[in-house]
Amino acid sequence: MEHEASSFEISEMLANFVASTPLLEQTWKLCQRAKSTPDGLVTDCVGDAIHIAFSGGGSMPGLDTVCGNLVPLIDKMNRNREMFSAFERQEDEAVMVHSGFLHQFMCMYNNSTFQKQMLDILKERKSLVLTGHSFGGAIASLTALWLLSYLHSISASISVLCITFGSPMLGNKSLSRAILQERWAGNFIHVIGKHDIVPRLLFAPLDQVTTHLHCLLQFWNSSMKLEELSCSEQTLFGTQNSQLLKFVLVHNNAVAENLEKGDAELKSAFSPFGNYMFCSDEGAICMDNDIAVTKLLHVLFSTATVSSVHEDHMNYTGYVENISSQFLKRRSYSELGEVPDQSNYDAGLAMALQSSGISISHEPVYAVAKDCLKMAKRMGRTPNLNSANLAIGLSKINPLRAQIEWYKASCDASDEQMGYYDSFKRRGASKCGFKVNMNRIKLARFWKAVIEMLENNQLPHNFHKSAKWVNASQFYKLLVEPLDIAEYYGKGMHRTKGHYIKHGRERRYEIFDRWWEDRKVPHEEKNIKRSKFASLTQDTCFWAKVEEAREWLDDLRLAENDPMQSALLWQNVEKFEKYANGMVERKEVSIDVLAKNSSYSLWVEELKAVKLQLLRFPPQYPGFLVEETVQ
Repeated sequence: MEHEASSFEISEMLANFVASTPLLEQTWKLCQRAKSTPDGLVTDCVGDAIHIAFSGGGSMPGLDTVCGNLVPLIDKMNRNREMFSAFERQEDEAVMVHSGFLHQFMCMYNNSTFQKQMLDILKERKSLVLTGHSFGGAIASLTALWLLSYLHSISASISVLCITFGSPMLGNKSLSRAILQERWAGNFIHVIGKHDIVPRLLFAPLDQVTTHLHCLLQFWNSSMKLEELSCSEQTLFGTQNSQLLKFVLVHNNAVAENLEKGDAELKSAFSPFGNYMFCSDEGAICMDNDIAVTKLLHVLFSTATVSSVHEDHMNYTGYVENISSQFLKRRSYSELGEVPDQSNYDAGLAMALQSSGISISHEPVYAVAKDCLKMAKRMGRTPNLNSANLAIGLSKINPLRAQIEWYKASCDASDEQMGYYDSFKRRGASKCGFKVNMNRIKLARFWKAVIEMLENNQLPHNFHKSAKWVNASQFYKLLVEPLDIAEYYGKGMHRTKGHYIKHGRERRYEIFDRWWEDRKVPHEEKNIKRSKFASLTQDTCFWAKVEEAREWLDDLRLAENDPMQSALLWQNVEKFEKYANGMVERKEVSIDVLAKNSSYSLWVEELKAVKLQLLRFPPQYPGFLVEETVQ
C-alpha cells in the first residue's frame, strides 16, 4: 500500500499559510467598505496589487426561486461566448450559473464605465485581488471567471485571486469541473463561517420559504444600516429564521446523503468550486474537493442556532482577527481530545476536527465529521499516481487492441472481400469474432473507467490535454467504434432505439471527439494531403451514415407516389453521396471501405441502379440525376 502525506496536514498547512498573510484582513476591511455602496464596487491599491470589492446589495433578483434556477453561462445565442470562452466546450452538460447572479453581473458588465475601469486596471497592474461578502462574493467570482477567460485568450500573465466571505453557491458541477480543468481552482478562496447560512442556501428549494428569506434579508439590511428593529420585528425574525434554519438544514442533509449514494440526479444541482476555508473559534481548515466540501457544509451547519446563523454571516471580523493567533498556538495531543495511534494521519485528522470547531464532546456530529474527513482523505489520493496506474493499465490492454488490429488485417485480406465492418457485423458464431467482441467490451470498460475518474477529479486536471491520452483515445475510437456500430445494426437495435448517431453512440466517443479537436496541431501539419488510404477510417461514424443512407434508398422505393417525400429523401442521399465521395477522394477512409462486398460498395452499386431506373420516368426528382452520374 502506497504512503502519502495526510490530506489533513495539507489542509491545516494551507489554511495556516493563508491566515499568515495580510490578505484576509485587507480584503475583509474592503468588503466592509463596499457595504456602503450597494450598487457598485470599491478599489484599493496595496503594494503592486489592486484590491476590488463588490457589493451584492441587500437583495438578489431570483435568489428566492427554486434550486434549479440555473441558466447556461453561454446561452444558445452565444451572447456571452467571448466573455467566457474557456467555458464554451465541456464534456457533458453545459456550464450553468444562478440566473440572478449572472443577471446582476451582466448589468454591471454592460456599463461602459465598469469595462473601462477594469481594462485600465489590467494595463497598470500585474496582480488583482477580487473580493466580496455575501452576494457580492458571487459577483466577485463571476468577475474573476470573466477576467481569467479574457487573460487566457490574450495570453496575458496577470495574476487574479478571488477571496469571498460567506458567498452563496454559484453554479453546477460542470462549472466546478471546468474550473478544475482550466487549473483555476487555486484562484478562488471561499471563507466560510461555521454556521453561515448563505453558502448553504441554494441547496434548498427557496421558493417554498420566500417570506422567511425576505425577512432574513430585511434583518441583514437593517444591521448593515445600524438600524434597530422593534420588539415585534425581532420576534418575527427569530421565528421565521428558526423555520428557515430547519428547512435549509433538512435539504442540506438530503444533498449530503445523495452524495454519499452517488445520486445521478445531482448533476443539475449547485456544486462548490475552488478552495473552501472553514472558520471556527478554534482555527480553520482548507478543502478543495467538492463532495467533501458539500458534506462538511452540512455537518458544521447541523450545530447551528438561530443567533449563530445571523452572527456568522454578518461578521467575519472575529474570524479574521483570531485565525492567525490560533495557528500560532502549539497543540498537544491531549488537547485534541484523543491520542493518535502513532500515526501522522490520526494527528492530522484530530487537528482538522479541532480546527473545524468540532470536539469529541459533540457526538454524534463528531463521528459524522470524522467520517467526512476520512472520505476526503480517500478522495484525495494523488491524481498523478492515479494517472501513472492508468498508464500501466493501458499497457496491459494493448494486446487486446493488437488482436483487433490483426483481425482487421485478416478481414481486409479475406477472399470474401467484405472488409472489417461487414465481417464483424456478419460474424455469426465464429470463435475469432467472439474473441474480438470480448476485447471490444474489455476496452470499453477501461475507457469508461478513465472518463469516470476524470469527472470525479481523481486525475490531473489537464489529463485530457496530454498528447499520450489524446492519441490513445483517438486510436481506440478509430479502431473500435466501427465494431460498436456493426454490433448495433447487426442486432437490429436501430429498429427499436433509432439510428446509432443520435440514439446509440456512447458518450465516451463524443468526449474523445472533443479531446481530439482541442489538441494543439503544428501549423505545418494542418494542410498535409494524404498520398495513400488511411489505415483506419477517419470518421468513426462513417458506417452509421452508410446504414442510414441504405435505409433512405429503401424508403425511396416506398415513396414513389409521394413527390415531396421522395425529394426530401433524394436530398439526404445526395448529401451523403457528396460526403462519401469527398472522404474517398481525400483518402480519409480505410481500404476496407472500398472492398467489393462492403456495405458502402454495395450501396454505391444500388444507387447507380436506382438512378438508371428513375431516368426512365419524367424528371420530377433533383437535377443531380444526369447521364454522367451513372456512367
